[in-house]
Amino acid sequence: MKHSIATVSLSGTLPEKLEAIAAAGFDGVEIFENDLLYFDGTPATVRRMCADLGLEIMLFQPFRDFEGGPRERLARNLDRAERKFDLMQELGTDRILVCSSVAADTSQDDALIADDLRQLAERAARRDILVGYEALAWGRHVYSYQHAWRLVQQADHPNLGIILDSFHTLAIKDDLSLLAQIPGDKIVFVQLADAPLLNMDVMEWSRHFRSFPGQGDFELGAFLAPIIASGYRGPLSLEVFNDGFRAAPTRLTAIDGLRSLRYLEEVTARTLRAEGASAVADSLFSPPPAADYQGVEFLEFAVDDDSGARLGKLLQQFGFSRAGQHKSKDVTLYQQGDINLILNAEPDSFAHAFYVSHGPSLCAAAFRTDDAQQALTRAKLYGCKPFESRVGPNERHIPAVRAPDGSLQYLVAANVDGASIYQSDFDACTATTPGLGLTALDHFAIGLPAETMDNWILHFRAIFGFATEHEWTLPDPYGLMKSRVVRSANNSIRIPLNISENRNTAIARSVSTYKGSGLQHIAFASDDIFAAVVQARANGVPLLDIPDNYYDDLLARFSLDDDFVARLQQHNVLYDRDAAGGEFLHVYSAPFDERFFFEIVQRLGSYDQYGAANAPVRLAAQAQRRNRQGG
Repeated sequence: MKHSIATVSLSGTLPEKLEAIAAAGFDGVEIFENDLLYFDGTPATVRRMCADLGLEIMLFQPFRDFEGGPRERLARNLDRAERKFDLMQELGTDRILVCSSVAADTSQDDALIADDLRQLAERAARRDILVGYEALAWGRHVYSYQHAWRLVQQADHPNLGIILDSFHTLAIKDDLSLLAQIPGDKIVFVQLADAPLLNMDVMEWSRHFRSFPGQGDFELGAFLAPIIASGYRGPLSLEVFNDGFRAAPTRLTAIDGLRSLRYLEEVTARTLRAEGASAVADSLFSPPPAADYQGVEFLEFAVDDDSGARLGKLLQQFGFSRAGQHKSKDVTLYQQGDINLILNAEPDSFAHAFYVSHGPSLCAAAFRTDDAQQALTRAKLYGCKPFESRVGPNERHIPAVRAPDGSLQYLVAANVDGASIYQSDFDACTATTPGLGLTALDHFAIGLPAETMDNWILHFRAIFGFATEHEWTLPDPYGLMKSRVVRSANNSIRIPLNISENRNTAIARSVSTYKGSGLQHIAFASDDIFAAVVQARANGVPLLDIPDNYYDDLLARFSLDDDFVARLQQHNVLYDRDAAGGEFLHVYSAPFDERFFFEIVQRLGSYDQYGAANAPVRLAAQAQRRNRQGG
């Protein structure tokens, strides 16, 4: 399939947009009328620019409020169309989008509308132009693709077909069953956009909150599969109106756009194969399936000598043993249970460059997988460039790709020749620290600049095949934060992604400190949180104080034993319960260098959340602590 994108989807001037679209690898482009109006050059110049960049101009859009108007306006509307046809021939494109009229005086007479469309198509035929009629979700009379298709059939002209747009169809929850009945050769163009599910005016939703496929909540595979099955082999094109995209770096957005179309093709191919249409599915992008992931192998911190010594001391207070020293680098391994944390202070390394840019920070995460090479091949087909690090004698080469913030994500296969990466790359240290009974890494959270959330969501969905949970909105003392979790299929990897558009929230402060994305906290699993807390305090771990009022409220909200709540209060442990009766106990440390903190958690029963109900009290307690310290 050919891939296209509307110029309205990107920030920048028209030449900047075209250069980014070509660099990302798109085959073609939709020229949005406003981009042409604001360009200081002729349509012929735009045509030459696209030709030089290897781009085909696949569509000109939009032509508005044409059909069904007062009869005295029809001749003028046809004249308007002729001027657009002149422009299109200068551009070198033969397809135009005509969107359903939103004018208040639009007729509701289908016969009259069909006749107008027939006359327009007859004019277009003289220029070898195809007219695509699209139903706007807020059209005055025509707002459904089904209605638009009936009118196209009624007009019955070879130069008139339908344009199908996923947003206009899915936003109004239109019945998709008729899509399979539209012949592929009558579909002039297919426009695609995802979106979060929002309860708001559909026009406002469309104009500000569309996103690329894989970044929202629409079932785009169900929309596209019958279109492909019908025989449509024209371009798949992105048309996304999004305030964040209009401010984001043009090239990065374009790269995400092409990745999103490949992701949608993969999802659609799975749908078609499930329906027994494997031959049709084979025409779509079909990378190796996402690998099976079995948890976080390690987290790696970029540090210098001073921060590394202080962080290492804190980890030992948490019961981690200094388990290994790298054979050739200034890299130290800390272990407890199934948790592996690495502190990297190696000069002239990726970690050092990351430290210079961001300070003490998480520079890499490693995911265990059943097939690292398959995972790497998939990532490369999705446009990820592999990272090659310096490998010493007898050390294991571990494939890696870059996360959206430039940090690394390692793909670690099972033991090779019976040796783990720690046995291959580290000299064991004999000194051990009494542990706290921490068993595994439950989850780790990342704070993001607000405009990058969609970028990260698509990255994890496409590259790793992770699922996403619904968005939480949580109060901070200085604004609001939003959180969305990405997780592996078996839930062994869970990563909350957090943003805030308010300047003084904890997330905003974190993003400012890191100068970009950064680790917020790591949650360690425990089978006995109270024993872990007692030992942590004895070791000198600074834990976060929780207000007494919180525990009074617990007694009011839950049917809990007074002695149990008193025990929670004594140890500053927070409590949550889900609808199925699963329970969650968790406690927080004070932050390290006002950057990230640690959490100890215990899941009881079927609890599968993250204690989001307690986030406000945690954020308030952190703010109070920071204010007391004058931070």
